Amino acid sequence: MKNESIEKVILVGCQLEEDDLRFQYSLAELEELTETAQGQIVASITQKRDRVHPSTYIGKGKVEELSILEEQLEPDIIIFNDELSPSQIRNLSRELNARVIDRTQLILDIFAGRARSREGKLQVELAQLQYLLPRLIGQGASLSRLGGGIGTRGPGETKLESDRRHIYRRIDDIKKQLQTIVEHRVRYRERRKRNKTFQIALVGYTNAGKSTLFNRISMTDSYEENQLFATLDPMTRKMPLPCGYQTLLTDTVGFIQDLPTTLVAAFRSTLEEVKEADLLLHIVDSSNPDYNQHEKTVQSLLSELSMDALPQLTVYNKRDFIIPDFVPSGESDSILISALNEGDRGQLLLKIEEIVKTHMIPYHAFIPANEGKLLSQLKNETILRKIEFLEESTVYELTGYHLEDHPVAGSIKKFQR
Repeated sequence: MKNESIEKVILVGCQLEEDDLRFQYSLAELEELTETAQGQIVASITQKRDRVHPSTYIGKGKVEELSILEEQLEPDIIIFNDELSPSQIRNLSRELNARVIDRTQLILDIFAGRARSREGKLQVELAQLQYLLPRLIGQGASLSRLGGGIGTRGPGETKLESDRRHIYRRIDDIKKQLQTIVEHRVRYRERRKRNKTFQIALVGYTNAGKSTLFNRISMTDSYEENQLFATLDPMTRKMPLPCGYQTLLTDTVGFIQDLPTTLVAAFRSTLEEVKEADLLLHIVDSSNPDYNQHEKTVQSLLSELSMDALPQLTVYNKRDFIIPDFVPSGESDSILISALNEGDRGQLLLKIEEIVKTHMIPYHAFIPANEGKLLSQLKNETILRKIEFLEESTVYELTGYHLEDHPVAGSIKKFQR
């Protein structure tokens, strides 16, 4: 779905035992995903069932209804609101003329369009290939839409075998390239660790306002748009706190309910960046009626990535459009803001400053006036609470907080009384 022209789409959902509201939100999200991928929705079909039909996802009668609707509306694509099995795709493709894709393929397609860095592009391609492998049978003519041409075939080799061999080779190649990038990032992280900078990471459901907040509190320019998955590649920038102390802030990819497992695996290395954080800012869209489920989705993905033990501050965003029955979850420390409001951002930074202090050691030192370099370092690399020049002894009296094991700790010790 990366054509420039808008493609006509029919959406298909199957409601199981879940409540109506939950299903409606899921379908609304599928609509948003389709629009993000430049699709024009011409119709939606839903069915209530005890369980999905093993061979066609929806019942035979619904497939016939869908086939009649397809004749009338002539869509380019039919998108199903779940991950379909290889046999379901095969059977549905026999019954329908339009291309049949599922929610996972749609998300992968959006990711492919959003990836900017070499790593992002490789990770998306890896996820696409891993998704495609079990679904090769019945894929038909070619795999050219994944961007990799099939190599020349040996005599007597079937198209299917050569496709599969090509994909395995490409997967190995991508994994090697990603490993090199991961090693480079590990070295970069170790250097940051040695310098003992306090690291903060933004996490949250897609479109919760992470990039908007990131741009405004780190004075940078990351891509921000009111659409799903506006950010794919992690970006790290310096973020000064009100006291002048410099922290590092990382913006990350938005999470989503039913995030394809191939993507969780592929983006694991990107999210490793989050693992190193000293504090997670969990951004939640308080204007979304499904905010509670969004929070749970993020928490379960953090748990899956072994990041649920990291300290968290829940930032409920978009307070100017807050839903009437909004109630904070109360599971962690929280604050209600609008990322577009300067006063709110100031309150958030003060709150972060208080949290950062709890991870630090207090100090009280007397620094000689000729130690200009150290004084400057203490202003930038520690939280300074008081600085006063004592004329009779020509020293500065300083009180503040520093990170344990920070390189500056030894210098402070020399001037403590």
